[in-house]
Parts: sequence; C-alpha cells; structure tokens
Amino acid sequence: MLLEAAGHEVVGATADGDALVELLATEPADVAILDIRMPPEPDGGLVTAERLRAAHPKLGLLFLSHYAEAHYLMRVLQIGTDAIGYRLKEKVGSVDVLSDTLTRIRDGEIVIEPVLARRLVERPSSSRRDVVAALSGREQEVLRLMAEGRSNGGIAHQLVVMPKAVEKHIANIFSKLGLPADAAEHHRRVLAVLTYLRSQQDGA
Repeated sequence: MLLEAAGHEVVGATADGDALVELLATEPADVAILDIRMPPEPDGGLVTAERLRAAHPKLGLLFLSHYAEAHYLMRVLQIGTDAIGYRLKEKVGSVDVLSDTLTRIRDGEIVIEPVLARRLVERPSSSRRDVVAALSGREQEVLRLMAEGRSNGGIAHQLVVMPKAVEKHIANIFSKLGLPADAAEHHRRVLAVLTYLRSQQDGA
C-alpha cells in the first residue's frame, strides 16, 4: 500500500528469495526490495541479492532491516556500489522517504541509512586514527553525507553552503585519503566512503 501510495507499480511480492528470483526472471522491475533476513536462510536477502545482481546487473536493490549493522553494510557493498541501498524499516515508513530512496536507487545512486553512515564516520577504529585526524570537522560532515549517498547539491543544501565549497571539501578529502586523481569522480566518492566503512570493520 505504501509503495502504491508513492506512485510505484508493484509487479509482485514473494515470501522468499527463491520465489523472488523466479518472479524477476519473467517480470521486469526497476528495483527489488529485500529483507536482509528473509528466507530461505538467516541472511537470505543478501544471498538472493547476489543472485539478482548477477542475473540483472541494472536492477536496483533496496535492503530493509531492523538493524543498523556494519557487517551487513559491508556485505551489501560487496554486492555493489551502484543502484543499491540499505535502510532501516522504521525510517522508510513515510511515502516521501520511501519514494526518495527508491528514486535515488533507480537512478544508480548508493543510499545508506543516515544513522549508520553517521556512526561509521564519527566512530572510526583506532587503527586508522591517522586518517580521521587528517580530516577537518567540516570534511567529516561532508564525508558522512557522501556516505548517505547525497549529491554535491544535496550536501550543500544540508550544510547551507555553496556547491563550490562542497567541491573544495571533497577535493581535500580525496587528497587526504590518498585517492587516485585519475579515478572517476563517482569511484573516488565510493572509495572515500569505503575507507571509513573498512576502518570501522577493522575495529569490529
């Protein structure tokens, strides 16, 4: 009902991952919504997503969970960093939030639950404190918003600054994290976020 209220067409609903894979073999869709702990096993949503991404590389994937867990997020990012999202169920209970999340995933973005992105950025592991110390407070704010999948314009709006200021902060982040200058902008953004996610995983 929430999906339809947001103006989305629901092509089908299944009780487990195997049935979802079978459904999407014949019914085209823009985004598949999965529960991380859906059947046929405890982490069935992740296993199902791996199968779907292999069969349908352009299919968007939205993972829903009751838990904001770093190890789940790392598994999600191993599946892909394009057209993929990880949100908490209680945070997508409104039409506007759900619609925004699905639209961003359909458009190829990565969408991470803000509370998880914030936790990972603000609580880095001790093994990488040198990386954290290299970033200013504002650069950490920008990186946190990048981790949520926000565009430069979205970050500028959140921080109430000019887009050019955001571009400068991002360039500084790339430089301080030692990211290759010859890599594409999108890939450097993902690498910047992964640097923090992996530092959190190191300390887990």
